[in-house]
Amino acid sequence: MTKADVIERVSDELGGLSKKEATDMVEVVLELIKETLASGENVKLPGFGNFVVRYKTTRRGRNPKTGEEMMLDARRVLTFKPSNRLKTAINA
Repeated sequence: MTKADVIERVSDELGGLSKKEATDMVEVVLELIKETLASGENVKLPGFGNFVVRYKTTRRGRNPKTGEEMMLDARRVLTFKPSNRLKTAINA
């Protein structure tokens, strides 16, 4: 499913909503989620799951092509943990 598909479904599900209004609505929600995650906060969507920002420290790694050891920089990574309801719906 693409963002265009989501916009189409939002427009259809909410009846009188135009494509432009549905696009604006989806864009606002996605931007809010993105800004929240960028600030380091987690996003919890009950019944769907949690987007969690985790911190990885500097660590020793290896270049798989050359085998050369190198230091990997500290960074933040985004993980998603689905809710039990989502897991049940997928496996039903």
